[in-house]
Amino acid sequence: MEYEVALNNAWERLAQVMEERTHSLRFLGDDYEVNVDKKTVFSVSCNVPAKVYTSILILHYLIRKIKGLPSIKGEWISFKELVGGEGYYPNFKKRVINTITRKYGKNPEALLTLVERFRAKKAELADVSVVLDTIEESTPFLITLWRGDEEFGPEANLLFDKSITDIFGTEDIVVLSEVVAHSI
Repeated sequence: MEYEVALNNAWERLAQVMEERTHSLRFLGDDYEVNVDKKTVFSVSCNVPAKVYTSILILHYLIRKIKGLPSIKGEWISFKELVGGEGYYPNFKKRVINTITRKYGKNPEALLTLVERFRAKKAELADVSVVLDTIEESTPFLITLWRGDEEFGPEANLLFDKSITDIFGTEDIVVLSEVVAHSI
């Protein structure tokens, strides 16, 4: 129920700018079909309707895509550099960074399996890192992982191409980051 207002607003905004009534796109490892007339976002790969928060992200992305997506800037920024990111960082760390660390901290090389499972490529940062295309090829995330040792535990980080700030607001970036952390 908490997402319903945001979902309805997104459908209204999309209907105003979208001439085509359907659109397909890739979100992580899944293909989605958006139908404006039926107000549906459908996972083609899984043959089920998208979750509400995924639908909102996809609709917000499509609105921006129709207006024109920014070019990838090739400059990585941290969550703290987003509007309001500094104050919200402790929650982001708990909900996103710690999730990634729990999944891959004991076996950092397992992060490289993302290259096979998603549209991702190995990067040469930290001990192990990958660049993951989240929505189409317009919103790359850089996931880095450092191995732990006797003194310090493993540590992960999630960075964004600076262009994401021209696509999504900070709240959407948080939700997208959580979806990524739980999907990878």
